[in-house]
Amino acid sequence: MSKLQVDQIRSFNRTVTRRIGVLEDSYLRRGRPLGEARLLFEIGPEGAGLGALRSRLGLDSGYLSRMLRSLETHGLASVDKLDGDARSRFATLTEKGRAEHAAYDALSDDLANSILEPLSPAAQDRLVAAMAEVERLLTAAAVTIGEEDANSADAQQCMALYIEELATRFEEGFDTSKGNSVSGSEFIRPHGSFLIARLDGSPAGCGAVRMLDAATAEIKRMWVAPSARGLGVAGRMLHKLEEIARELGAQTVYLDTNRALREAQSLYKRDGYAEIKPYNDNPYADHWFAKRL
Repeated sequence: MSKLQVDQIRSFNRTVTRRIGVLEDSYLRRGRPLGEARLLFEIGPEGAGLGALRSRLGLDSGYLSRMLRSLETHGLASVDKLDGDARSRFATLTEKGRAEHAAYDALSDDLANSILEPLSPAAQDRLVAAMAEVERLLTAAAVTIGEEDANSADAQQCMALYIEELATRFEEGFDTSKGNSVSGSEFIRPHGSFLIARLDGSPAGCGAVRMLDAATAEIKRMWVAPSARGLGVAGRMLHKLEEIARELGAQTVYLDTNRALREAQSLYKRDGYAEIKPYNDNPYADHWFAKRL
């Protein structure tokens, strides 16, 4: 990153925080700072689990608890244990809290209109389009990708969604008993690795690599959740898997894909994979690729 890029981001942050009132003790003149107002908004009329609130807002447990206590003290929210799970807690808005939520909602619309009103229609469109692009890129930058246990609950959740999508997209459906099955132990170093992409703490994709022999690796289980598509997650996942394959000693990496997964084929070709003859007997594979690392 260049200093010019860093300076522009810092200037943007200062402009936005000043314009939307982040520095004010009483956000939108409702008597509480932005943090508490945002928490009230995120709880919403439907309520929310504390784990979900921590992930959504990127808060540690202590800070979240202090803000919730403040909302409770003012009669805006309540926190209760979920039935059947003493460890999980759920926040809901009181009647007063729901009225406060509605007031914030209306005032937030007013703030948005006050930003747009001085601009010409063309400038309004430019600003809204630029904001959408900034939001998309900030979301992409917030995605994390890391090695995790292939047998964990989150990994199994990703795999179940991956299989469900293949069954829908493949012309012949997808039967796990017919595909090239692999065990979770093959995705543990030094034999391989399993990656999970996370957005706001929740699983948003996965990918795996395993060693076929001392110099050859195979990439498997590449999948990105619909909510995270268009953010460059698949490309980042692929590059991370290649990096791990190098660390494990691979000089070449293989992968296969079905004819229905055209976007995957485009990604592989863009990243230097060349189509080769079949290297396995996967009944659902129509295209086989290889890349020298």
